[in-house]
Amino acid sequence: MTASLEHVRIVLVETSHPGNIGGAARAMKTMGLGQLWLVRPGRYPDPQAEWRAAGALDVLDRAVVVDSLDAAISDCTLVIGTSTRSRRIPWPLLTAKEIGPRIRGESTRRPIAVLFGRETSGLTNDELQRCNVHLQIPANPAYPSLNVAMAVQVVCYELYQSTLQPEDTPSAAAWDREPATVAAVDGLLEHLQGVLTRVDFLDPTNPGQVMARLRRLFTRLRPDDTEVAILRGALTEIERSLNRTDTGPK
Repeated sequence: MTASLEHVRIVLVETSHPGNIGGAARAMKTMGLGQLWLVRPGRYPDPQAEWRAAGALDVLDRAVVVDSLDAAISDCTLVIGTSTRSRRIPWPLLTAKEIGPRIRGESTRRPIAVLFGRETSGLTNDELQRCNVHLQIPANPAYPSLNVAMAVQVVCYELYQSTLQPEDTPSAAAWDREPATVAAVDGLLEHLQGVLTRVDFLDPTNPGQVMARLRRLFTRLRPDDTEVAILRGALTEIERSLNRTDTGPK
């Protein structure tokens, strides 16, 4: 495993064909990546995965199988979701060529996830909204769909190429805190949704795109641990004030 990529995990969501899992493992090892996570694979373990992995059985042996996307990304600070489709609510977008420099600029102390969706339908809108940025591989507009193992190969290639470039000079303005994890931002958004509902800003029967846009805001800004704690503290004080109002003299 290439040292600068050891915190990057490749996450395959509900892969139906085990051969694609093996092909992804081989693509990863060729490009120096070793963290493979599988979310509800259709068939795994399976001999076809081992056959397609060829000399990358060690990647398969270390693969982590989980029952939910949350389990695969909750401790990550950056989540990149692959997609070939445009979305109703635009999201920050990278090309495959841009993923290497983006990940290179991240801290290596917390994991980063790159998500690949189902063979037939890719990632759902809800899954893509869990991502900080979306990634597209430029391809023939008449037929832009790549086999999932091939998509993993392209992305891993670009990641590996970025490790061959000279190291950038460290910035004097490096951030003083780690970006918050997915789980921490999810907790903040859930807390915020509860408060917005309580003050009648958000109609739970017809929320529209409010929470989706707020999720985009926070995933784009990437607050750090301290900032999330400050916002959660402010929301808690608002709730206490509302409680005092509710229980005060009538």
